[in-house]
Amino acid sequence: MFLLRKMGEIRKITISTGKISIHGELTDTQTADAIWNALPINADCNRWGGELYFEIPIRADLDKQAKDTVDRGDLGFWPTGNAFCIFFGPTPISTEEEIRPASAVNIVGRIVGDTNVLNKVSPGERIRIEKYRP
Repeated sequence: MFLLRKMGEIRKITISTGKISIHGELTDTQTADAIWNALPINADCNRWGGELYFEIPIRADLDKQAKDTVDRGDLGFWPTGNAFCIFFGPTPISTEEEIRPASAVNIVGRIVGDTNVLNKVSPGERIRIEKYRP
């Protein structure tokens, strides 16, 4: 079931582990809609350099705006692994200061705030994405 929302309404999320809590905003795309409708999501987190990623229960194809390089703070969906990705620094295949996913991702949002806190998250740690509740 898809939820209708007002034009321009910002969809805020909270991403948390036992160590950190950070906020983000989802974009206005079909992939972001599917993620929003699947919340809350709990998963075991993987880490690949400056990227956290974990499988989520949605399926989506690459969209027209998919990117091979991303910006610090981008939230992505990696169709190849059905994974939600949080980018906060270079990955093992990055060159210089770029941030390069393993392959193209759909950009589904952005972190709001300091991404440096994500360095505290360890592989295997339980992570949760949920709708922001003030």
